Amino acid sequence: MPHASWGAGYTRILKLLEASLTIDGHHKGIPNRSHWKEDTDCFTLNEVDGFEEVISTLKEDIKLDESKIRDLSKFKAGNLLETDVFVRYLFSALTDADWLDTEAHFHIEKTKARPTLELPVDIMIEKLEQDLNRKSIEGEINNLRNWARERVLEKAGHPVGFYSLALPTGMGKTLTSLAWALRHAKSNLLQRIVIVLPYINIIDQTAQILKNLFGEEWVLEHHSSYNEDSEKEISEAGDYASLEEKKKLACENWDYPIIITTTVQFFESMFSNRSSKCRKIHNLAKSVVIFDEVQTLPKEVLLPTLDMLKGMQKIMDISFLFCTATQPAFEKRKGFDGIEAITPLIDNPKRLYELTRRVEYKLLNELNSVQIEDLKNEVLKNNTSVLVIFNTKKAALEFYETMRACGVWELKYHLSTLMCPQHRKTVISSVRDNLLNNKKILVVSTQLIEAGVDFDFSVVYRAMAPLEAVIQSAGRCNREGKLGELGGKVTLFNLEGSGMPDKTYSACAGHAEELIKDNLARLHDHDFYNEYYTQIINLYVDADKYNIQSARDNLNFKTVNDSYRIIRNATESLFIYNYSAESKALLHSIEHKEYLSKDDYRKMQSYIVQVYKPFINQNQEACVRTKNGILVWYGSYDKATGISSAPMEADNLII
Repeated sequence: MPHASWGAGYTRILKLLEASLTIDGHHKGIPNRSHWKEDTDCFTLNEVDGFEEVISTLKEDIKLDESKIRDLSKFKAGNLLETDVFVRYLFSALTDADWLDTEAHFHIEKTKARPTLELPVDIMIEKLEQDLNRKSIEGEINNLRNWARERVLEKAGHPVGFYSLALPTGMGKTLTSLAWALRHAKSNLLQRIVIVLPYINIIDQTAQILKNLFGEEWVLEHHSSYNEDSEKEISEAGDYASLEEKKKLACENWDYPIIITTTVQFFESMFSNRSSKCRKIHNLAKSVVIFDEVQTLPKEVLLPTLDMLKGMQKIMDISFLFCTATQPAFEKRKGFDGIEAITPLIDNPKRLYELTRRVEYKLLNELNSVQIEDLKNEVLKNNTSVLVIFNTKKAALEFYETMRACGVWELKYHLSTLMCPQHRKTVISSVRDNLLNNKKILVVSTQLIEAGVDFDFSVVYRAMAPLEAVIQSAGRCNREGKLGELGGKVTLFNLEGSGMPDKTYSACAGHAEELIKDNLARLHDHDFYNEYYTQIINLYVDADKYNIQSARDNLNFKTVNDSYRIIRNATESLFIYNYSAESKALLHSIEHKEYLSKDDYRKMQSYIVQVYKPFINQNQEACVRTKNGILVWYGSYDKATGISSAPMEADNLII
């Protein structure tokens, strides 16, 4: 008996739309409304033999009172967009319960091993306070950090809702937001804290901070690309009593006190129709969700993203905190159906930004295009460590190669996603150590270092970019204020022929250039970014480019799943064989397995580079797919720049 369609048919007859959609999709995924109707029309028309007898037996066996069930149909969301959220909430609860019941029957050792931790709010508040009290209180920056944290904590007792924390870079945003979240959770009896970050390298950094504070056992990291939708994965016997294995189980449904995850993982789960991705959603109820570096949210899906958060906040009793040095204009206004009210945790951030001005902005050649040789000569004038940031991997690689033979610096580094995550992590750590040791170094990077990487250079050069990227770049300059007010130097430039990642990025960069060209002082104005963001959404961006809101409003869950993406570029994961002895050993240990486990995929992530399909086609001899589907790069790998191959003209990745 196809119990999903029979259950969906019965609940449809009872006018329980949300339950019917949920039951119909609990194995195959929540369907589009038309497919749900096709699945259940036959039951409403009495065309299914034996259906009445089955329902009669069911009611008798479990003493079912239909009148009480029909009362549930009185629940009505405010609109179909809220219904969409409520269905996802129900679907998550049902599918997770279904998976856990099946597991308890077939793999009781897994069930027994699942963590059952509750958020120990009081203990964590005390540990965080002890850590903060150990930090230096000397100097203006530390005084401002403490002042900001005190102002933020004054609003920890506010009710569940939307909040924002706009702090200049280097002002202790991570610990301040965490301090607020813990007290807010205590005040509102919330059950967990979820921190959402744009890049994996920031996750590693943030997770380590929290583990050092509270202990390894309280913090769960869940990155993207763990192959959750694999239908072929088989269960492997393991030591489920180990902390690592317990955490792997918790990644499936986010039943954990503190979770750190990526923007991709979070939002693509919220908009998914698949049970494997959705089963974590119900555990977000009564949580604090912190979005760090929120300026990185893709603008082309901004409206459905914000609307999903509005529905989740209302239905699931969640508090959302938006954190960034450059707060986007997410509020509702004429022509933009954003969030009705966002409470700032600092009432007058403008004054704070004025007190933390640490850089002087300059324009190279009045932002007229310069040749790569001109940029080289300009950078060579500096008798100090220098950071140069580009918009594309191609431009960064070409400039690094131009500077590679220059003997001015003790060490030179390249950073981009041509390098695998383990490589980037090693380089970032080395750069940070050398800066602390006052070594004279050059770093040539894409914008991957602009979010959450706490470099502190005295001189930064930045290819002209959207305003948020310009301001974030400046946050890597004179970060600790050691050079005094305006002691850091940030120079903006346009490199001849370097291009832009895409049309929207180019339009936003052009608009930012027009706004600042004749008045660089505006870059110090806190309100300037909000004004800029409002303008570009109005002028250049379709904030629902893929018509996701219409699909949601029609309860077309499969269509939404197929349409919503945080990263749209069609790339493939390429495993780097020649990075290290460890990468080689890992491949040899998994290349002959019939099926790969989640643990295998997790280990692989350290050695994965995302590439475009044309790159694979152009390098077929070096790109080889194993029998179990791993695409492997057997070509050379430069210990400084990563994949050793001419950069593609089609390269339009930002990072």
